[in-house]
Amino acid sequence: MKRHTYLTYGIFCHALFLAVYLYMAGFFGNILAPKTIDHGLPPGAEPTSTTAAVIINILLILLFVIPHSVMARPAFKKWWTRIIPESIERSTYVLVSCILMIILMWQWRPIGPTVWEVNEGPLHYILHGLFVFGWLMVPLVSLLINHFDLLGTRQVWLHFQGKDYTPLKFRIPVVYSSVRHPLYVGWIIAFWATPVMTVGHLIFAITSTLYMIIAIPFEERDLIQHHGDDYQQYKQQVPALIPGLTPRKNPAPKHT
Repeated sequence: MKRHTYLTYGIFCHALFLAVYLYMAGFFGNILAPKTIDHGLPPGAEPTSTTAAVIINILLILLFVIPHSVMARPAFKKWWTRIIPESIERSTYVLVSCILMIILMWQWRPIGPTVWEVNEGPLHYILHGLFVFGWLMVPLVSLLINHFDLLGTRQVWLHFQGKDYTPLKFRIPVVYSSVRHPLYVGWIIAFWATPVMTVGHLIFAITSTLYMIIAIPFEERDLIQHHGDDYQQYKQQVPALIPGLTPRKNPAPKHT
């Protein structure tokens, strides 16, 4: 019975992520969503001053990024799995992240004025194309490393089969030989590529980008502890976010 429950829970968390991710694309792109980063107030909320809106939005961002980062650290996981079974730990992480992102989008306060607006010409279509590219890049990159492990579905499936979880081996699939964090690259493109950039959108783009840059050393410290010299050598050879930004001291790792 427990195996069926955990499997159902993991599938639900995975499906919730896909639904939230789809809505996020509409939210940040001002496409179809009833409330977006630039339009609409939370139900029942009154218009506020710009200062109050900035404070509220930054608090919403912190409400997401702090638990999202802390819950990913091994020390937290070691404590957390005393309460939450290991087989659903990742699914629970996904669930909490989804709930926090829903709260952020629900309570977000749009802030004008417009920083830039490109309504026509080649640049307009380039920005739209980059927006689509960024939002497609994130799930496609996750498939390269193991989308189902990243979202916890592999863990609950193994538990359902009565098998022990086996951590993923260190690999360098395709785009990872050019940048170490292509998922972050996809997110950055998705958040910055827009024909209409308002102050509110810019605040989110800047703070989320800073968060990812700050998170990289913590994430890589954990990866080095887990993968050892393999990741240390990889780190020395491949730039973090921008291809070709730093010269490679050794030959590029081979695709796997």
